Amino acid sequence: MRIRVANESDYAQLRNIYLESRRKNFHWADIEEMTLEDFDNHTVDEYIILAEEDNHILGFASLYLPDNFIHNLFVHPDFFGKGVGGLLLDASIEKMNKPLRLKCVSDNQKAMKFYENKGWKKVVEEGHSGEKYWVMIYE
Repeated sequence: MRIRVANESDYAQLRNIYLESRRKNFHWADIEEMTLEDFDNHTVDEYIILAEEDNHILGFASLYLPDNFIHNLFVHPDFFGKGVGGLLLDASIEKMNKPLRLKCVSDNQKAMKFYENKGWKKVVEEGHSGEKYWVMIYE
């Protein structure tokens, strides 16, 4: 498995991963409102890295470099639990300066546990009912 910077020719696969992963895991969200175009709208001005193996994209992270902020980290559902997320997180940490930040939806218990196991700390819970998230920091 290798990590590399995404280019525009990767976007079709990245759109699918973003949509499929959210539809499968975001049980708190309205999956009917999710579209392929969400990827483009949610990654404007972001640096995108991806994990691939045998020319198949397994997952990606989108980073907002000016704020040392991990905006998105998604793995294709077929590759959950295979170390893809950890590699993407490590590569994201290497690319930016500490402290790094991210937001994790409070209802996403799997992701919360993943980040905490990797050394991230909860700072504050924000948002309103039904849309709460934790701001997390890595120092």
